Amino acid sequence: MKYLQRYTEGERSLHWAVALLFILAALSGFAFFHPSLFWLVNFFGGGPWTRILHPFLGIAMALAFAYMAWQFWEHNKLSPQDSNWLKQWRDVIGNREDRLPEAGKYNAGQKVLFWVLIVCLATLVLTGIVYWRSMFPDFPVWLVRLASLLHALAATVLVIAIIVHGYAAFWVKGSLRAMLRGTVSEAWAKKHHPAWHREMNR
Repeated sequence: MKYLQRYTEGERSLHWAVALLFILAALSGFAFFHPSLFWLVNFFGGGPWTRILHPFLGIAMALAFAYMAWQFWEHNKLSPQDSNWLKQWRDVIGNREDRLPEAGKYNAGQKVLFWVLIVCLATLVLTGIVYWRSMFPDFPVWLVRLASLLHALAATVLVIAIIVHGYAAFWVKGSLRAMLRGTVSEAWAKKHHPAWHREMNR
């Protein structure tokens, strides 16, 4: 069976680094989201250490993702064809890919996820700075409250987006191999990303 290179070792390493930082940032954030989740601080050395580590984990995740986004930027630009792909969401759910507009390296769903992650992470960084009082001067109370609300909303959307991303990787058979071994079968590429398949076989 012929395989095509989809991701380099560096790209895969960066992806898993972002994933690990996301898990750590999410767990440390959940610890302060609701009293019932405060027990999560035990994974980080207690409440004070969790409070100290959370913003640094978030910044590290955002920087790593920014570098990854820069690498994949060119392939995630939205086009009019992507709009048609999204309108045919019933065919996507029904696994009728032969009816969909041809996808390049990433389909419209993956591109939307890419931009959702960018917006969420930018919101988390900006709002997090507002109430990171040990590093920045005090902001007005109303701004701190607004930032707290937006931070929680962005975090919720981000977690849901990552869950969808993970589910899709398992749902589309053969996708997980791309981030584990860096390659996909030619049959997989031809079925799910025909335009990219042709580009790779020029």
